[in-house]
Amino acid sequence: MTTLLCGASPSHAEDTNSGRVEFHITVDAPAKATSVRLWAPYPQSDEYQDIGQVKVEGNFTVKQITTDKASGSRALYLEWIGHQDGQRFVKMEFDATSRERMAPLNQAPAATEPPIPPEVMEHTRATPLLPVDGEIGAVAKAAVIGKETVAEKHEAIYNWVVQNTFRDPDVQGCGVGAVEVTLARRGGKCVDISTVYVALARAAGVPAREVFGLRLGKGKGANDITGGHHCWAEYYQPGAGWTQTDPADVRKAMLGKMMTPEQEAKVREYYRSAVGPNRIVLSKTGRGIMLNPPQNGDLLNYFMYPYAEIDGAPVEWLAAQKELKYKITFIKE
Repeated sequence: MTTLLCGASPSHAEDTNSGRVEFHITVDAPAKATSVRLWAPYPQSDEYQDIGQVKVEGNFTVKQITTDKASGSRALYLEWIGHQDGQRFVKMEFDATSRERMAPLNQAPAATEPPIPPEVMEHTRATPLLPVDGEIGAVAKAAVIGKETVAEKHEAIYNWVVQNTFRDPDVQGCGVGAVEVTLARRGGKCVDISTVYVALARAAGVPAREVFGLRLGKGKGANDITGGHHCWAEYYQPGAGWTQTDPADVRKAMLGKMMTPEQEAKVREYYRSAVGPNRIVLSKTGRGIMLNPPQNGDLLNYFMYPYAEIDGAPVEWLAAQKELKYKITFIKE
């Protein structure tokens, strides 16, 4: 099994990517354990990805597919009841076709910008893990001085994040997304950088949310993508809808590389309102999550990796794989 990492940057040579994804998940619980529970993101089709031929096999006792009411994201819930020798295991596999997610910036002037629907305005509010006041509010206010439209404010916030953060390869997994901590040290991984963007965007009145996904392999045959989890963001453009953005991948592309100004500008322009085809969305459940059925542990920071509990006690999900282990393979013909 592989330690959790944030995967490599995508290629934009093609606008689609197709193959079969296999999740192999095991929970090394003591034989005397009487209850082992597991939740894993259950991807679904949308405008940019097709998910089909899903199969779930294992030695579990209970299986459910549940839905998060707020986001519509789905989860695979499994339970192993009673004493059991050996590992509790499951294999989930599915066909996946992903397409490039791209939308142009809306150039309409502020006077003609359509109103933002009330349900979308919910994504401008603070949450316990996404503050929008204090230093966050001050940074956002300064960044968008003179900007009137959502597109202009988004671009200003996006540029601020790209210019004022860096990718820290020593951060565990994809990071924890503590906005104030990341702002203070200016470094982190994709969850950290994407969450800073979302918090600043919300503070500037731009609806925004995190997207939790998985990078797909590029080569023919079996690709180990266990370390391919990735978080990016969406912002809402009036008249155009939810639009992708990924300042974290700009910082990753720049890490340890001597780019010409032209190369850097090209990367920044692309990720401003697009992401490549070599990824699928796993969930958009946000932060501070109560799973369905509810977990016994605290609210989950975010739901991108599998999460498990043994006899009601949470299993470490972000550190190196211990009791909870998994491998993800992308098979491309």
